[in-house]
Amino acid sequence: MEEKEKFVHLHIHSEFSLLDGTNRIKDIPVRAKELGMNSIAITDHGVMFGVIDFYKACKANGVKPIIGCEVYVAPRSRTDKDPAIDGKYNHLILLAKNNEGYRNLSKLVSLSFTEGFYYKPRIDKEILEQYHEGLICCSACLAGEVNQAILHEDMPEAKRVANWFKDLFGKDYYLEIQNNGLKEQALVNQKLIQLSRELDIPLVATNDAHYTRREDAYNHEVLLCIQTGKKMSDEDRMRFETDELYIKSPEEMIDFFSNVPDAIENTVKIAEECNVEFEFGHTILPNYDVPPEFATHYDYLKKLCDDGLKERYGENLSPEIQERAEYEIGVIHKMGYVDYYLIVWDFIHYAKSQGIPVGPGRRFWCRFYPSLCHWHYRY
Repeated sequence: MEEKEKFVHLHIHSEFSLLDGTNRIKDIPVRAKELGMNSIAITDHGVMFGVIDFYKACKANGVKPIIGCEVYVAPRSRTDKDPAIDGKYNHLILLAKNNEGYRNLSKLVSLSFTEGFYYKPRIDKEILEQYHEGLICCSACLAGEVNQAILHEDMPEAKRVANWFKDLFGKDYYLEIQNNGLKEQALVNQKLIQLSRELDIPLVATNDAHYTRREDAYNHEVLLCIQTGKKMSDEDRMRFETDELYIKSPEEMIDFFSNVPDAIENTVKIAEECNVEFEFGHTILPNYDVPPEFATHYDYLKKLCDDGLKERYGENLSPEIQERAEYEIGVIHKMGYVDYYLIVWDFIHYAKSQGIPVGPGRRFWCRFYPSLCHWHYRY
């Protein structure tokens, strides 16, 4: 019988937290196993580029992957872009409980780029309300909104913000406490424990790990210098003034937070609730809506191809052309690419009807399915 976990890291930055994380994807689950942990999370800054590789690496090493992201939250709306106000942002940890949560997290991160990008990819509370189902929310590091209010000695604001998130996420909202040797954390942790008791919001302990081992702290400092255009010799360079942003052992974390054992226990509880499963090996495409007079997508594709063949070769098609067309349409159908062809046809058709130049992407398909590529040319 597998021994129950004592602690799970829920705040980990990989190499995909560009110029800020030195944890290699392949090394994270290996280190987790070395430390006796069977689960671990990925929470890169604002992106999910490493999620699939992380998932596969964890599965290969017998470690449960917890999929998350440390998102940037706009101080106002994600569409506001006033440099005097909106150049700053707050951090927030979001973890997917299930596949619905993963889809919502993916949607939030996508919108942070397409609608909210300003210095960083940003979400806001409007879309968080819309896409919060299936997600666990943690208040993040010192850059979190609750912590920032505490650091500004505004406890009423800290309570207001914490209550807003509690109202949205319910039991899936946690106040996140950290102990990385940063002086501000001592004050913040004291107030977070106070808030937890006053507002009945559970605590969760994390370590905001940017590198794998303590001795990797120097490499992380070099990375920050590259990010900020500084030299290691510069006195005013960005630095964390700590070497404790590493993947600590459960024993270290339990010792650090011996005064709040529930914050440790909640890491295991959260890990048990996070069960995202990816399925590989088959193609997933958006549904293409065909005209109602066609029973199937295949029927519509065949009609488009038949029309194109007649326009290209005339009404009386030779047996050779008919046989070749049937073969190629059959291959597309068998491979499950009918919707793909219809989707590509749709935007190619629209582009050409609007006088928008179309690039040479069709050449790959024309090489293998020459007789059907007429509708690329035609439309």
